[in-house]
Amino acid sequence: MTTTTKAATMNDSKISARKVQVFYGDKHAIKDVDIEIPPRSVTAFIGPSGCGKSTFLRCLNRMNDTIANCRVEGHISIDGENIYDPKVDPVQLRAKVGMVFQKPNPFPKSIYENVAYGPRIHGLARKKSDMDDIVASALQKAGLWNEVKDRLDAPGTGLSGGQQQRLCIARAVAVSPEVILMDEPCSALDPIATAKVEELIHELRANYTIVIVTHSMQQAARVSQRTAMFHLGELVEENDTDKMFTNPDDQRTQDYIMGRFG
Repeated sequence: MTTTTKAATMNDSKISARKVQVFYGDKHAIKDVDIEIPPRSVTAFIGPSGCGKSTFLRCLNRMNDTIANCRVEGHISIDGENIYDPKVDPVQLRAKVGMVFQKPNPFPKSIYENVAYGPRIHGLARKKSDMDDIVASALQKAGLWNEVKDRLDAPGTGLSGGQQQRLCIARAVAVSPEVILMDEPCSALDPIATAKVEELIHELRANYTIVIVTHSMQQAARVSQRTAMFHLGELVEENDTDKMFTNPDDQRTQDYIMGRFG
């Protein structure tokens, strides 16, 4: 792994990873990943298909726990707390670290109930008016309120693809997370919907730490302040996005950005 100058140190990082290894049975999928992810910013993970970026992303909220033969080693902390400590409840962790997936996946419920689901599970609203406020606030933060405020009882699955993805973002922010993970959130969207989600990401970073996996070099350049390049399960380098795209330290990064492999 190429050592690069990191703007983030362990003291001012939101997420810190040390010597992270991931195994699927005998397959060594992630090898010795060290990274610091700063707060209230967007960090993009780039790299060719199968390079491990989504696998590593799922380590950050223990989604890999749900895979039978997956084993994670090393240390990952959020605000200095080891998220793999046996005392950490994965359900509570996933409220703190929300996730938005590649394909919009609204529940087969109303728009209102999609957003209210998480707050209800976590007991965040004592009465109906509190829940109404949480739902409205989350939809506003996701840039969806004006489009759906008159049809909150309509099914979430009836929205357009871009609206469904913003509904999923509203669902994630409704439980007041500190970190939002996004695994190729725009890959199933058209250019107009993609632009809206990217604008939303820009707005959300004022209050959340965002980590996004993307295949699009242009998207990484547009939305992120830091970029990390993965290749064959290794973190090749990570640095300020501007530097990564203009003067990367590693030839593999240069070749990938230039489209020589992928």
